[in-house]
Amino acid sequence: MKFLKTFPVVLFGLLLLPDVSFAEEAATINGADTAWMIVASAMVMLMVPGLALFYGGMTRQKNILSTLMMSFIALGIITIQWVLFGYSLAFGGDVGKVIGDLSYVGLNGVGLEPNGTIPHQLFMVFQMMFAILTPALISGALIDRIKFTAYAAFILLWSTLVYDPLCHWVWGGGWLSDLGALDFAGGLVVHISSGVSALVVCVYLGKRKGFPTEAMPPHNLPMTLLGAGLLWFGWFGFNAGSELAADAAASSAFVVTQIAAGAGVLGWVITEWMHRGKPTILGAASGAVAGLVAITPACGFVGPLSSIVIGLAGGALCYLAVVAKSRFGYDDSLDVFGVHGIGGTIGAILTGVFASAAIGGTDGLLFGNPKQLGIQLVSVAAAWIYSFVVTFIILKIIDATIGLRVTEEEEVQGLDLTQHGEAGYSM
Repeated sequence: MKFLKTFPVVLFGLLLLPDVSFAEEAATINGADTAWMIVASAMVMLMVPGLALFYGGMTRQKNILSTLMMSFIALGIITIQWVLFGYSLAFGGDVGKVIGDLSYVGLNGVGLEPNGTIPHQLFMVFQMMFAILTPALISGALIDRIKFTAYAAFILLWSTLVYDPLCHWVWGGGWLSDLGALDFAGGLVVHISSGVSALVVCVYLGKRKGFPTEAMPPHNLPMTLLGAGLLWFGWFGFNAGSELAADAAASSAFVVTQIAAGAGVLGWVITEWMHRGKPTILGAASGAVAGLVAITPACGFVGPLSSIVIGLAGGALCYLAVVAKSRFGYDDSLDVFGVHGIGGTIGAILTGVFASAAIGGTDGLLFGNPKQLGIQLVSVAAAWIYSFVVTFIILKIIDATIGLRVTEEEEVQGLDLTQHGEAGYSM
């Protein structure tokens, strides 16, 4: 009877606990920062269908659905991987400065408690969008010839063995973070890793049937331009969101992102115009992406004039890298290495040149700190070597087990029908 009398009092006290906890969180979680990061996370997610359209318009009609699917399926596979163990490997407690521990497996301990000025789960989901987009970038190098089952296995293994460790090295308290490497939004983690890995994959797979003698023009350039526009829009969340707050630094990152993208368009188009005699809409779209890639590592550390130089360099040098593809003879279908691998490398190095302590707390070569350029070169070399070696090992494992490439007959027929049993258009 005594228990029955005291139980309602105890229950009432327990019901009050969530309100007490929420009041404590509200004192440290900033509403404006939280609102901005929810929007930024959604903007980065939109980059995935934007990428699908960007790549889809550049492929041939018989492979349009296959190309779209390679981007879209990452939203499923990597979301679950990130929740189960990917986030823990990237941002869990440090193990030897190379990987996170398993303390966050299944999002254990990842709740609504503050992480900085936003809820921990919101930080987790913002980083999830980066983890989803990055392996999808690689797909542009291997379209038209890889089995869908092999691709699904590849992005799962690649995210676990390449992306998550690199993410921990730079953003999760690993050795590149301790070294002082500057990568505000993913030049090393996202673009160098995906671009270098794309080069390994396309060389390992071999050329598409008919390449380079058979013409393989884009089947829908308006779709590609729409995709580029969505990528450009989402990139503001990608770069400015990496500040993790609605503040002046986020505004600065937003501004230089726009400037560098515009400069990237001009850098690519002018170089193409001088080389080929005509500017193209595909060149303008590609130049925008190249400028965005180049500014990504630098956007939290440089000012407007520096961003013009970085954008112009990204556009012009990425165009030259794409042109050089024919000289080296590899079949990077949609120029992932030329844009992301080279653009990310350019941006990471130039961050060490143009970084300003007045903006991001660290000076680069131009402002009297040549050491930072050396640190950037070491970090670029580390990202290149690690991505190259581990990607090759993953490909060998998949090729020896389930196989990588479709048959010649399936390739000729098109992957839409042979891999998915659908056609992109009914005319």
